[in-house]
Amino acid sequence: QVQLVESGGGLVQAGGSLRLSCAASGIRFSLYAMGWYRQALGKQRELVASIVGGGSTDYKDSVRGRFAISRDNTKNTVYLQMDSLKPEDTAVYYCNAYTRSNYDTMFDWGQGTQVTVSS
Repeated sequence: QVQLVESGGGLVQAGGSLRLSCAASGIRFSLYAMGWYRQALGKQRELVASIVGGGSTDYKDSVRGRFAISRDNTKNTVYLQMDSLKPEDTAVYYCNAYTRSNYDTMFDWGQGTQVTVSS
């Protein structure tokens, strides 16, 4: 049974930082491309950062240069370091694996972790 457990969210002032973690179980973690997604109130979930098994990364333009995704395959964990946070980054953040061919997510969503950035 696959489980994705996100943590590390919270309330932070604009310009602040947070580090999110996502622990995966039930999969051979190192084989999967992983992404961080977010869903703001009333909006669709979107992919903000991705990392493949070998470590190559990509970012949504609005977070490039402020967010950094990384992974520790020995701990089955993917991280999202978020710096220079803005109020528009407020959302529930989730992780998931995705298929590299079409970016379809592969597993049921976890509970997510709330990030709230105050102005």
